[in-house]
Amino acid sequence: MKVVVDIDTCIGCGRCQEICPAVFHLDEAIGKAEVIDPDACEYVGCCEAAEENCPVEAITVEED
Repeated sequence: MKVVVDIDTCIGCGRCQEICPAVFHLDEAIGKAEVIDPDACEYVGCCEAAEENCPVEAITVEED
């Protein structure tokens, strides 16, 4: 799976980190979310939920 956070769109709400902490982390220095382990999507199964719950649609999850 390919997981991308559009940092220009991200508002840093932290919802993705709450839903899927194995994959997403809120970088407080820049106030944006980042993908810390895209491979974790394969086994934790929460990337799609994070994508669906992003209030500004900054997360994209694609199958390889």
